[in-house]
Amino acid sequence: MRFYSLIALLLVLFLLACGEQSATARGVPVYTYEVVNNWHHDPEAYTQGLIFYDGFLYESTGLNGQSSLRKVDLTSGKVIQQVKVPEEFFAEGMTIFRGRIFQLTWKHNKGFIYNLEDFQKAGEFTYEGEGWGLTHDDESLIMSDGTSRIRFLDPTSFKVKRTINVTDSNHPITELNELEYIRGEIYANIWETDRIARIDPRTGKVTGWIDLTGLLHVEDSSQPVDVLNGIAYDTEHDRLFVTGKLWPKLFEIRFKKAGH
Repeated sequence: MRFYSLIALLLVLFLLACGEQSATARGVPVYTYEVVNNWHHDPEAYTQGLIFYDGFLYESTGLNGQSSLRKVDLTSGKVIQQVKVPEEFFAEGMTIFRGRIFQLTWKHNKGFIYNLEDFQKAGEFTYEGEGWGLTHDDESLIMSDGTSRIRFLDPTSFKVKRTINVTDSNHPITELNELEYIRGEIYANIWETDRIARIDPRTGKVTGWIDLTGLLHVEDSSQPVDVLNGIAYDTEHDRLFVTGKLWPKLFEIRFKKAGH
């Protein structure tokens, strides 16, 4: 009898778990995508940060000895302007805020500030922990560090104003990588996955998932490629761009509810 009671208990727990997962799936929408356009992307660019600003892409690339800050023509993929990051640094996320470019580094607890026009270095700033992704809202720099935590930094003093912990159905979502602030939400690449999380910047709750499985076709993966990473948004024309580390293409996509 005890054996059958145990089986019954396990069955009940399984059904409850399935019900919880179904409720989660219903509560947090999942989106797929359609490709609107694609362009050449430098296959040697280890993309860590991506911005669309005033008609051009701005990109932060990583790896020690190969890190850079770039201004890139969208349609040709040609690098128009570039500055190398000192070889001891592994560059990470970047954003443009109040006329300056802010760029993180991975493990050196240091960020760089550049003049937007000429990429001349205008200063440095420090932070605790690792630097991964960077974006901004109207008031703060918004930074990820590979955990489930997102910090909001004062753009002048770089002190932490507040933090949120990103969760989906109360489960922490870690490996938050490249960030982009889009229409009042934070979009975040999840490292080593084909997913982008849409995050409520007030609560940290995931409001939706974008599944980009299969975006880079097999024929474009014949050379070494790395993970999906890089989100840029054209506010004027409502265009969303994505790419990945060492990807030969950059995509403009639209997303739609899964199953539609």
